Amino acid sequence: MGDRLRLAVGVMGNAASLLLYTAPILTFTRVVRKRSTEEFSCVPYIITLLNCLLYTWYGLPVVSYKWENFPLVTINGLGIFLETSFIIIYFRFAETRGRIKVGVMLLPVLLFFSITAAISSFAFHDHHSRKVFTGSVGLVGSVGMYGSPLVVMKQVIQTKSVEFMPFYLSFFSFLASSLWLAYGLFSRDIFLASPNLLGTPLGILQLVLYCKYRKRGVMEKPQKWDLEKNEDKPKQLQLVVNEDINGKS
Repeated sequence: MGDRLRLAVGVMGNAASLLLYTAPILTFTRVVRKRSTEEFSCVPYIITLLNCLLYTWYGLPVVSYKWENFPLVTINGLGIFLETSFIIIYFRFAETRGRIKVGVMLLPVLLFFSITAAISSFAFHDHHSRKVFTGSVGLVGSVGMYGSPLVVMKQVIQTKSVEFMPFYLSFFSFLASSLWLAYGLFSRDIFLASPNLLGTPLGILQLVLYCKYRKRGVMEKPQKWDLEKNEDKPKQLQLVVNEDINGKS
């Protein structure tokens, strides 16, 4: 019964993570349509890519015992494909400064994962040690993934607008972290449960911010012709008054 429940939660976690990883498709459809990344940040996608790489490696038989964490491999493998696609699109339509930022962040992430995989493969010779090492590194990556929206949340508070913090991304982040927290607890795996202890409240915080600022927009700057029109109104009013006075006299 316990294994079935654990598997059921893992399947639901996979479904929630699938929704989380595919949610930015709407964002990048807008990017392609406008041919601009606007004010969207590339940080969450690069950090999420690192998290997917680490937990795909964690779930493979090289680290885990046989296929005990098979659900991790399937969903994070798909996550690698999707996040890579998003990063490529971002790089394609970003300005020069944005492209440099992507390169500066992406290269260390790939190097970091490669070093982690090499150390866990050759420095340790049993599954327990490999899981402890890879899980500890993955814990750091997960904290980074769930903490990366803080950049966007800061922008939401400053602008009082949720334009660049899509609702579905926040909702699915909360849902996925909650289910993987349950999966980690059922599996008695601290390296799966611990990062989601941070992800769940951060997901709730994003939803609270969305509810607070969803009806507020950023005030648009008045156009030049609007200002000129407003400036002319007092003059027009004065002419009407003068004409009225002259008419009465």
